[in-house]
Amino acid sequence: MIDTQEKVTRALLVSVDTGKFDAESSLDELCELAESAGAEPVLTVLQKLDRVEPATFVGSGKLMEIKEMCEVQEIDLIVCDSELTPTQIKTLERETDVRVIDRTTLILDIFALRARSREGKLQVELAQLKYLLPRLTGKGVELSRLGGGIGTRGPGETKLETDRRHIHRRMETLKEQLKDVENHRSRLRDRREKDGVITVAIVGYTNAGKSTLMNYLTDAGVLAQDKLFATLDPTSRALKLPSGVTVMLIDTVGLVRRLPHGLVEAFKSTLEEAAFSDIILNVCDAGSDEADVHMQVTADLLCELGCGDTPIINVLNKCDKLDPIDIAPDSEKTVHISAKEGRGIDKLLEAIDNNLPVRVKRVKLLLPFSMAGTGSEIREKATLISENYTAEGIVIEAVIDESMYRRLREYVVD
Repeated sequence: MIDTQEKVTRALLVSVDTGKFDAESSLDELCELAESAGAEPVLTVLQKLDRVEPATFVGSGKLMEIKEMCEVQEIDLIVCDSELTPTQIKTLERETDVRVIDRTTLILDIFALRARSREGKLQVELAQLKYLLPRLTGKGVELSRLGGGIGTRGPGETKLETDRRHIHRRMETLKEQLKDVENHRSRLRDRREKDGVITVAIVGYTNAGKSTLMNYLTDAGVLAQDKLFATLDPTSRALKLPSGVTVMLIDTVGLVRRLPHGLVEAFKSTLEEAAFSDIILNVCDAGSDEADVHMQVTADLLCELGCGDTPIINVLNKCDKLDPIDIAPDSEKTVHISAKEGRGIDKLLEAIDNNLPVRVKRVKLLLPFSMAGTGSEIREKATLISENYTAEGIVIEAVIDESMYRRLREYVVD
């Protein structure tokens, strides 16, 4: 009987610790990335050096060790936890006779695997071509023997083996197509603002439970898996808050530590959904030892996107993994939840309500009977919570926008 099961790629992960970042934590994350791409991390190698070797990435002695490991363990792929130069890739492949990719190539590969929408696929291909263009010199032989697999998904070998001029033309075409998609997204955003729609963006480290939270709140049906970058394409769904206000909840692509700048640029239009939102939910895995670092990664990127004045609520998810005694009290800007079990969701919704922009207000009005038409306007254009007819007039509780508030301010009662 023929075994038709696809062979699992056995990967060796290599990192050089120069003291510029937490190499051990980054290597652990690389293991997760490799698993998300479908590889099996068999061994990890961590070498401390003052600087990365320009020609070989690791030291010459360590390179010989890696070569021996590859032969003994039947390694199919070497993944380096830094961005490699063409010379380093060529030397490592020549010395080990194993295909070599770097961290950026691996992340791009996962993006290519996860992209579902037209925009996501366009962004992935553009990011891959931008990254690979300066690395095309001498790639013909290596690419011809790859035979597909991790690090080759997306544009594919055929496109990468064509001449630079064709690649430049392809990149220009992708940019034009992305511009059309971005213009459409911008028009939708303008329409939401015109209609007074309040947007709440879910951002945070990849695999923090953002999609699980989105599904719990809105039944959005977003892919929710225990994998890095399980969700790549943004999803928008309506969510009604306890105050009666309906907001647009937007799920965004997850982030990773040391996310390559080119990827941030390529996915800027997706991430801009956060930049233009009224409220941001910074979701983090509270059970992770790296929770503080993850929160900082997200905060730094939000700052880069110009979100400094936007209310940010820190959402510490997966608290079902923690001992209740270790969970700090909630505040207006920090809540503890378990999206999987639905714990703390009421506190989260309350925090969103408390951080709504000033353009909407929850008020209690006492209108004279002669203004019954205004009651109809509130029902049509605002969010009516309650309406009662009394001897003094019509008592209405509602959430109204700023312009309506200015018109009816004299009828507001405590």
